[in-house]
Amino acid sequence: MNLPEVVTREEWLVARKQLLGREKELTRQRDQVNADRRRLPMVAIEKSYTFEGPDGLVGLPDMFDGCSQLIVRHAMFDPEWAAACPSCTAGMDETAPALLAHLRTRDTSYAVVSRAPYPKLAEYRTDHGWTFPWYSSFGSDFNYDFAVTLDPAITPVVYNYRNHDELIALDPAWADDSSGEVGGFSCFLHAGDTVFHTYSTYGRGGEAVDLAIYAHLDITALGRQEDWEEPKGRVAEPRVAGPVFS
Repeated sequence: MNLPEVVTREEWLVARKQLLGREKELTRQRDQVNADRRRLPMVAIEKSYTFEGPDGLVGLPDMFDGCSQLIVRHAMFDPEWAAACPSCTAGMDETAPALLAHLRTRDTSYAVVSRAPYPKLAEYRTDHGWTFPWYSSFGSDFNYDFAVTLDPAITPVVYNYRNHDELIALDPAWADDSSGEVGGFSCFLHAGDTVFHTYSTYGRGGEAVDLAIYAHLDITALGRQEDWEEPKGRVAEPRVAGPVFS
């Protein structure tokens, strides 16, 4: 085991202050990115998606459950698998009822969506003692449209906003292995009669959302809602970039 260097208290204090400067810089950068994320344009969802949950078939607007915002966790669970992805499972283990309650105080609903048929999801959810709503997108285009199920036979492969050629340029392994389930988070805003897609994150960006309530709120259009002036403006006057899916 490689342990840190042993130094005097004075030497430690010098190193700690240097690191503190970098930490403060990172915090300021994160705050700026969060602000830019809230200003990100959004697009209207024009396709009608159907999901299966504990109360039968529902649409995307139903998943808001009376809230203005919805965070969807894309959990990796292929219809042929006996269990969900271990990493997604670990993240869902941390999705406590208190987290869901705190999100609702900020007018934000939370749901998990996977492609496995609902009976598999329901059994797995019960076995783990989870309380969050989990919906099956089996038979719909939802996972493909939001790039969390990759299958070149159905739609061109795009992952983390890179097309297949760009992915191969980054990692040649993509040339041989470009199908499967991937994880992530997507955020939606319900304004008037329209649902808007505001944000999606994949890979390491998605993993960071597991950390805490603020990490979840920071990827939404309304943010932490501790300053209500900007959020009210966003809901009343949505900036629409045009339909996302036809």
